[in-house]
Amino acid sequence: MVAGLTACTAAEGSTPALTPSGAAVSPEVPTWSATPTPTPTATKRIRRTFIPDYQLPPIVGGLAPVITKIETKHPVVFLTIDDGNIKTPESIKLMAEYDYPSSLFLTKDTVADNPAFFNAFKAQGSLIENHTVTHNINMVRQWGYQQQLNDMVGMQEYALQHYGRRPTLFRPPGGAYSNVMRKAVVDAGMKAIVTWEAKANAGKMDYQVGNSLRPGDIVLMHFRAEFAADLAAFRAAQLAAGLEVVLLEDFLGVA
Repeated sequence: MVAGLTACTAAEGSTPALTPSGAAVSPEVPTWSATPTPTPTATKRIRRTFIPDYQLPPIVGGLAPVITKIETKHPVVFLTIDDGNIKTPESIKLMAEYDYPSSLFLTKDTVADNPAFFNAFKAQGSLIENHTVTHNINMVRQWGYQQQLNDMVGMQEYALQHYGRRPTLFRPPGGAYSNVMRKAVVDAGMKAIVTWEAKANAGKMDYQVGNSLRPGDIVLMHFRAEFAADLAAFRAAQLAAGLEVVLLEDFLGVA
């Protein structure tokens, strides 16, 4: 079994096609620059707190659960940001200004030029999660269990070294996953695979279900040149829906 959603490609106006195996085939050309890390200045607002009404599914048969949306009655939404290609002071400033906590699914090969950059987001309440070492969007089709495991474990150790915590959540490059991957995720020490049904992309919101954000949506973004436009699109949708941005790890109890 292979399932997947399209992610981590260059900004696009629509979702690229998937192969029958479920793995995304759109190429990605990573670009990044070493940017000095500014000191974040956040104006904290009073966040509403919610007692989670969703329980993380258990690991069954050695396979990690796959979470696409949180089934909840609370007015909450979860922001996740991938890769780490483009590092700008503006992204730190905007996240601090809006006081958004986020799950950062980082890739070692895209953050290694300046890993300290992401400490600013940590200081704002975000957490670093696992998006592999190499970001091979065809890993489901090209690699067996051991290669997938090695790529995950490499990022686990890198995150511990640079950010002081081993990730508990995994996002597959390109969004495709299989039972082999689900087993590797567990054996790498993580609790779940996280996908999405909504994304901020090319300065607008894309939805797989409906035409607005819903309670419990997991939203995908990327560290790209259009970060500000994407975050503005997400913010407009979030405010229009009357939802609170909360940290996914807190709601799942895996922070």
